[in-house]
Amino acid sequence: MRLRIALLGTRGIPARYGGFETFAEELSTRLVERGHEVTVYCRDAFVEPEYRGVNLVHLPPVRHKYLETLAHTFTSTLHLLRHPVDVALYCNGANAIFTWMPRLRGMPVALNVDGLERKRKKWNRAARAWYYLSEWLSTFCPTEIITDAQRIQDYYHEQWKAASTFIPYGAPMGQIAPGAILEQLGLARRRYFLYVTRFEPENNPLLVRRAFERVATDLRLALVGDAPYAAEYIRQVRDTLDPRVVLPGAIYGDGYNELQANSFAYIHATEVGGTHPALIEAMGRGALVLYLRTAENEEVAGGAGLAFTDEEDLAHLLRGVLAMTEDQRERLRAAAIERVRTRYSWNAVTNAYEALLRRLHESRG
Repeated sequence: MRLRIALLGTRGIPARYGGFETFAEELSTRLVERGHEVTVYCRDAFVEPEYRGVNLVHLPPVRHKYLETLAHTFTSTLHLLRHPVDVALYCNGANAIFTWMPRLRGMPVALNVDGLERKRKKWNRAARAWYYLSEWLSTFCPTEIITDAQRIQDYYHEQWKAASTFIPYGAPMGQIAPGAILEQLGLARRRYFLYVTRFEPENNPLLVRRAFERVATDLRLALVGDAPYAAEYIRQVRDTLDPRVVLPGAIYGDGYNELQANSFAYIHATEVGGTHPALIEAMGRGALVLYLRTAENEEVAGGAGLAFTDEEDLAHLLRGVLAMTEDQRERLRAAAIERVRTRYSWNAVTNAYEALLRRLHESRG
């Protein structure tokens, strides 16, 4: 059965920002390949009204740290009400307040709530209160809640007595030969540590840089990322005189994949969220993974990575992996690939979403 599906609440595709955008691209294009008609609502202009078979609706955003997501999802929802589909998929728990509106028009709605966004340091008290309220709204405004980590599923059950459908994030797999981006940045295969994420306090790029600077090595550190509305924090991250540290800004697509596949080790330091895309993607590319010890990160790594707790501990861990034999490092890389193969393939994720969306459509009314 062919479904008409709308995806709202992200910045849109092609992916040029973060995990939800990569998710939107990977899922929507695969659903199109399976014969469904998919529309993705986008904030930023793209020269074509279609991308890899996916219909794109571009609506101008309100550029504001606290209002951009809500304002754009609201205008997207108004557009959706005038152009109904069989089932809608919203991303980001903050958008829960809009999910009842399509339901009044007979459209079932699934909401991927992501992680516990209210814990992010960038939000002020009002924003954190909104995210907490949105957690409650998520329990009855949409037709179904989707959680991408077991820990987040447990939280919604314990805190709100709400059931949710667990569908993890996905990741591509396979090695990629060194190419243009390594040459451009002056990096060599297996001769650099890699860190990739938005440069925000709860993602700890400053902690990673400072820990690396405490380690005597001729390997380099590539700190890849950027963020809107975080100029002062980014200035602190970039304030280094260590010539080993490379700060190229945000990198997407083939360059991003090439960096992950050829690193000596990938450092993951996020404190907040559910299943972090960059962590799974690094594992799928066969990276040696070092991760900040949180319940969500441990759930993903599952013994295929090495954990640290703070700056000093990370510095100690960096020295430890440098002292390992290559066989020891390769065993960890192989374990990471196998974990992604068995738990986080995009085909398996698409199967789960397709089944959920079909069920919601068939059970409406």
